[in-house]
Amino acid sequence: MRFEIRNRPSYALLEVELMPGESIEGEAGAMTYMTPNIRVSTKIREESFLSALGLKILGGQSFFVNEYTAFERPGRVALVSAPLGDMANLKVYPGNGYIIQKSAYVASTPQVDLDIKWQGFTRGIFGQGLFMIRVTGSGDLFINTFGALEKITLQPNEELVVDNFHLAAFSESCRYEVRKFGGLKSTILGGEGLVVSVKGPGDVYVQTKNPAEFAEWLWSLLEPYVRSRAR
Repeated sequence: MRFEIRNRPSYALLEVELMPGESIEGEAGAMTYMTPNIRVSTKIREESFLSALGLKILGGQSFFVNEYTAFERPGRVALVSAPLGDMANLKVYPGNGYIIQKSAYVASTPQVDLDIKWQGFTRGIFGQGLFMIRVTGSGDLFINTFGALEKITLQPNEELVVDNFHLAAFSESCRYEVRKFGGLKSTILGGEGLVVSVKGPGDVYVQTKNPAEFAEWLWSLLEPYVRSRAR
């Protein structure tokens, strides 16, 4: 499999070239274009359908992925994600897995295992908390970020506190704790925000833009128009 991440850093698109019989899995709705010899099948991400359905209701996370396979000759498929930002390729192998934000996932090779984990905090913007995907196995993982992507390498016991909505991914070797941000920061719903304390060793990937703050800014522009139309 060969791949290229195009249009970086603001409008990244992943184009994958597959040899006959090769496959890649992508988030439902991520496909932009593909050659006619690519066949698509839909898979349930979780082993337990009821468990996956429950997580769908609680976290809003799609529990389906599409598998794209080239037949008879090489083929191409292009994948994108909703946030406007960069993409990164993370190498996954035994002992080098990742924990990623659900919204960061774009695609992965079939030998990469995805396990949706519901973090215990259920409060957050739009009723969502911090919902993570644990990524293990062996292969390529592609994540998308809102804004640019910063990689910070932590030494053993070195700690970093990251805002919930700025955290894209971190190494599975890191320890982490989710907690409230002490009432010093308000969300657009007037509640307290969440931060993640990550302790090394490992890598932390931080996105430079906050989707919650973007939504708040966008609403400040739209609200006068919406109110005027409602009269």
